Amino acid sequence: MVTHVMDTPIGPLTLVADEAGLREIRFPNGQPRNEPAPATDGNADVVPPALTATVVQLGEYFAGTRTTFDLLLAPRGTPFQLAAWHGLTAIPYATTVTYGEQARRLGHTSKARAIGAANGQNPLPIVVPCHRVVGADGSLTGFGGGLETKAWLLDHEQRVAGIQLPL
Repeated sequence: MVTHVMDTPIGPLTLVADEAGLREIRFPNGQPRNEPAPATDGNADVVPPALTATVVQLGEYFAGTRTTFDLLLAPRGTPFQLAAWHGLTAIPYATTVTYGEQARRLGHTSKARAIGAANGQNPLPIVVPCHRVVGADGSLTGFGGGLETKAWLLDHEQRVAGIQLPL
């Protein structure tokens, strides 16, 4: 695995990738989501294509010129977590859904809390947009990068999409 630290408007993000694809995006001072990754796999000259593509596409996202990602992703998780994370990718840019709505979309109407727990373990925030999931009352809840970062990401997407923000 190879890591790369990328400076962004929300702080440095640590990207972790290997030949299978992008494994993790870590927030500042973030701990590995699943397993520790060494700085490199011993061959620092080999940069996985997914890592290069992620740097480019995240740069475009933060610049406001990209609203969807086209990356080779390789998250590790349980089948339930993988299904929850895949469901996140269906949430349109600059919109939000509740945990209950996400659970309903996945056919698990009574598992909003379990969905929330799975989202909390999402190893690929921003690219797999768990920041677009909010509480039942529309409030910002739980986000690995902190609620201030979640608010920034949602505001950024709404500004780029031309959605009028409340005063």
